[in-house]
Amino acid sequence: MGTALEAHLNILLFIPDANGEIMEEPLPLNGLRILVVDDDEDSRFYISTVLEADGATVTAVTSAPAALEMLPKLQPDAFICDIAMPGEDGYALIRKVRSLKADKGGRVPAVALTAYGDSEDRIRALEAGFQTHVAKPVDPGELVTIVANLVAFCRG
Repeated sequence: MGTALEAHLNILLFIPDANGEIMEEPLPLNGLRILVVDDDEDSRFYISTVLEADGATVTAVTSAPAALEMLPKLQPDAFICDIAMPGEDGYALIRKVRSLKADKGGRVPAVALTAYGDSEDRIRALEAGFQTHVAKPVDPGELVTIVANLVAFCRG
């Protein structure tokens, strides 16, 4: 007898809107302003590139004092901070951020992004004032998802 052949195809349909324009799904971080603090140039570049590729506007600085200067001016939707920085570390920085008034950035959703990934480090980051702790290296898609979900949760 004959053989049966079965095929499953996934077809992406582009459906035009009322004006005939193709509707595209918005990027997950579209329109978000994100402040990144990391003393390592390669890390700053990587994080900025990942976030910008998904629609964010990123301001990246190299130190805690620079972050404290930018925070009230920028009023970011999210704050991503390395922990191990020379001078003032990320724990001290987030404590200072949390002492600011809300209109100066004191309630910004914050991610600790660090090479320190054990449970004690995670607890310490949360106790210091970060909402979440992410170990480096982080997958680009995971970073975008974490930031998008954190901002959405904090908004409401």
